Amino acid sequence: MGQGNRAARDRGDAPEHRSGPVRSADAAGRAVTAVATLCRPEVAVPEHVVTAEETLDLARTLHAGHPQLELALRLIANTGVRTRHLVRPLEETLRHPGFEERNLRYEKEAKRRLPEVIDRALAHARLGTADIDMIVYVSCTGFMMPSMTAHLINGMGFRSDTRQLPVSQLGCAGGGAAVNRAHDFVTAYPDRNVLIVACEFCSLLYQPTDLGVGSLLSNGLFGDAMAAVVVRGQGGHGIRLEHNGSHLVPGTEDWISYAVRDTGFHFQLDKRVPGTMAVLAPAMRRMAAPFAWDITGLDFYLVHAGGPRILDDLGRQLGLPPETFRHSRATLTERGNIASAVVFDALDRLFTEGGPPPGARGLLAGFGPGITAEIALGHWSVPAPVTGAVSAEADAMTGAAAGFPAPREQQPPRGAAVAV
Repeated sequence: MGQGNRAARDRGDAPEHRSGPVRSADAAGRAVTAVATLCRPEVAVPEHVVTAEETLDLARTLHAGHPQLELALRLIANTGVRTRHLVRPLEETLRHPGFEERNLRYEKEAKRRLPEVIDRALAHARLGTADIDMIVYVSCTGFMMPSMTAHLINGMGFRSDTRQLPVSQLGCAGGGAAVNRAHDFVTAYPDRNVLIVACEFCSLLYQPTDLGVGSLLSNGLFGDAMAAVVVRGQGGHGIRLEHNGSHLVPGTEDWISYAVRDTGFHFQLDKRVPGTMAVLAPAMRRMAAPFAWDITGLDFYLVHAGGPRILDDLGRQLGLPPETFRHSRATLTERGNIASAVVFDALDRLFTEGGPPPGARGLLAGFGPGITAEIALGHWSVPAPVTGAVSAEADAMTGAAAGFPAPREQQPPRGAAVAV
């Protein structure tokens, strides 16, 4: 990169990497326009629930002599988190059996719980495993090699030529990054489909010896969840992805990080993190400007809810009312910060609400370590007929006959736990 371009990027006034619609050709050489559609996600949370009151009482009991206990309690209460879900019972979560045992627990629970979530996401998209050309697996709370993608392909009957893209080090920005990489892939191959899977068991990162105020806050903020969603190259109903971009805030690598020690991953959060919207909001404006999109006047916003101040500051920077981020706030309130899965839970809530009118313009954004922002822009699309052949497996997988859940309105209330 030339010195001029590098200097411009360091100042933050150079254009971010962007992706938009292109024309390509299918296997028969026919012209095909990429119309990547982010379909309805499936989101599931574990069955073990901890309330805000239990979290505060636990902090008072475990840290009775902490010199900054009152500050920590106030910060936890201010998150607005009412309930969180844990992959293991609370009493087990509080014990630290060692890094090895915890990582084995992550692998075991992911393998056991994810297939049903994935099956339902495929049903939402009216596709089968044979229709998926790439799997993007996102997680920052456990490590596996080979990646979970290999286990899913072998265990669930995906094609052996399915491409694999594990994303493990983007933290809470991983959900937005997965959508953007899927968009890029479908833009290059318009007749293909991508499955995104996010699996975050944040509770397995609890470290009883981390006593900083930031650590105590994190203990009351993060929750566990899984999500799966399909990006279709043709057909589908949801967000028709049109443009995407990435932005890295220079010199902020140590603001959100892991310290990897004998006891595992130790989450470190700098007190400057909540103020990042002052930089990221202008970057989001610049990314949208070349496409004549004014991000202060969109119809829907699905953004990562790292905490209430992130949402409040973003709203102030963009001149938007608090109601704008209602879906992200609901995720934070009912499930806590579920890392890369937040944007998918917020999207599911938009579907549950009935979705905006056809053609409505919106934004999906993930924020995470780096400090990194991954931003996608798109229009809301109505259900459209599928062009070309879709595997018979899709029909076999879709509907009550295949054992999938009743229509959304017949399911338990939105906040109910799903034991998967």
